[in-house]
Amino acid sequence: MNDENDEQKKSTGFFTVVLSVLAAMVGIQSDENRERDFNSGSASKFIFVGIIMVMIFVFSLISIVNNIVEDAAK
Repeated sequence: MNDENDEQKKSTGFFTVVLSVLAAMVGIQSDENRERDFNSGSASKFIFVGIIMVMIFVFSLISIVNNIVEDAAK
């Protein structure tokens, strides 16, 4: 059982965390991946990447709306 926990902790690299956060934001996270994420023992990685992804999303929306409003004002 210790080997399984060590394997799960090693499998949560940066790319895996980003994909998990994106899947969770969209709402398509599988139960298997969700269990792996919860068992990884490190919530700080997911929180940090989640905050960065939300900031990127919000700034993207602001930029799109500003461009639309600017084009409409012409």
